[in-house]
Amino acid sequence: MQDILKLIEERQSSRAPFNAKHPIARKDLIQILEAGSWAPTAHNMQNFEIIVIDDKKLLEKIGNIKSQISEVFLKENYQQLSFSVEEFLRKKFGLLGTNFPVSWRNPEELEKIASNSSPSSLSNTIKNSPAVLIVVYDTRKRAPASEGDFLGIMSLGCVMENMWIMATYLGIGFQIMSVFGAEAIEKEIKQILNIPEYLKIAFASRLGYPSSKGSKYLRVRRNMEDFTHHNKFGSKYLI
Repeated sequence: MQDILKLIEERQSSRAPFNAKHPIARKDLIQILEAGSWAPTAHNMQNFEIIVIDDKKLLEKIGNIKSQISEVFLKENYQQLSFSVEEFLRKKFGLLGTNFPVSWRNPEELEKIASNSSPSSLSNTIKNSPAVLIVVYDTRKRAPASEGDFLGIMSLGCVMENMWIMATYLGIGFQIMSVFGAEAIEKEIKQILNIPEYLKIAFASRLGYPSSKGSKYLRVRRNMEDFTHHNKFGSKYLI
């Protein structure tokens, strides 16, 4: 039990560039996909398909797609920032501001950054990954009586978590790339990979081995007594 909890605690987003010359072994990719296949899904719909991309030419083609940072992202990202380690440790949620450019930490600059920034290529996001997984789902289906297919979307999160935990167990870096779901980028990726129109990209993840050490970063979580309640809301469970 402690081994499982330790593995969960060690899971993190691998934000450093990966070593493009160190491929993911096929047997390891299969284990990661197998873990995803056993994720719980609403009504056992298993409403997902996974595209494994490890062809260098394809990865380069996808990496050449341009993305534009949005003002909405910058402003909502700013709301989640802590501006010192002390504040971060006190709040126990969100992100540490020092992980982002200085200009992103100034709310008065965000509109200007969004309007003046030049499009960047997805290669800056993929960061030399030897393999990328793209998870898609069928928009024509939904879990029964699930408004907005909430249960179906939750199921996709379970698939992601299972694969992430297995990658961590195998010592493989894993990072979610939400930008792949942006409308304009999704359209280009669908064309490159022949993805049918009725399928939508839920998320993509990059996998690999960090090209250098030092990819660890400060992580925080709320204490259990901060989010658990006993028999009724507001009555603390763990004190």
